[in-house]
Amino acid sequence: MNTATARYDGHLRTEATHVASGTIIQTDAPVDNHGRGEAFSPTDLVSTALGACIITTMGIVAERHEWDLAGSTFVVTKHMSTEAPRRIAQIDVTLTLPATLAPSERALLERAAHTCPVTMSLHPDVKQNVVFEYR
Repeated sequence: MNTATARYDGHLRTEATHVASGTIIQTDAPVDNHGRGEAFSPTDLVSTALGACIITTMGIVAERHEWDLAGSTFVVTKHMSTEAPRRIAQIDVTLTLPATLAPSERALLERAAHTCPVTMSLHPDVKQNVVFEYR
């Protein structure tokens, strides 16, 4: 079964539909690359996917051990290359997790974070800075 279908709407915008759920995502080119920046750009989605994959993978581990990560957050900052070809050069992900996690629990979750499928799928030239804050 297909994962998604998409349509180019013109003016550097797309609309993609997740086949299984019907959820719709719209994209727009960024302002610095001829777009209006009125939606996620494709590279924003890649960067956000990294953060979402990390927290989801950590959530799988947490559920297995009955640890509660509800309310945890992440912030993503994408850095584009300054020379050709245009590409994502670096993604910074800062996660905020419960301070109540023990050091051994933190170590297990952090190990899981660094092996999420998106982390493992990105080209090695894309620098990934992942920071864990416990509050």
